[in-house]
Amino acid sequence: MIHRLYLDVCVYCRPVDDQTALRVRLETDAYYLIMRHLLNGRYRSVVSPVHFKEIRAITSLEERTKVQSWLTPSEKPQLTPNELAKIRQRAEELYALNFGSADAAHVAFAEQLADVFLTCDDKLLKKCQNTP
Repeated sequence: MIHRLYLDVCVYCRPVDDQTALRVRLETDAYYLIMRHLLNGRYRSVVSPVHFKEIRAITSLEERTKVQSWLTPSEKPQLTPNELAKIRQRAEELYALNFGSADAAHVAFAEQLADVFLTCDDKLLKKCQNTP
């Protein structure tokens, strides 16, 4: 079984982040390892419209272009209106639990589309761990 991964935008951005902190360098190495497994077919990645909206907001054209190119091997699932309604409802529930709007949408899409949700955001991870 090939696991479907949903990478938060912060994961895609790690290689363009300031690499002076050890944690950032380690997370960047992990990103490249994940990408290698995606390209080799060991895993599949899925993306949502939230990825593209969030990436469009990156102010540096060079960074935005790089990050967009890294989405290329990802699947963009076609969702039914019923699936979209479930995702919207879940995102609204998460937003009511004090998730940011983008974070709520990412988690809701990940729950619907993927087997694994990956993030570098400690606050988001903690919220996910404490949320039903």
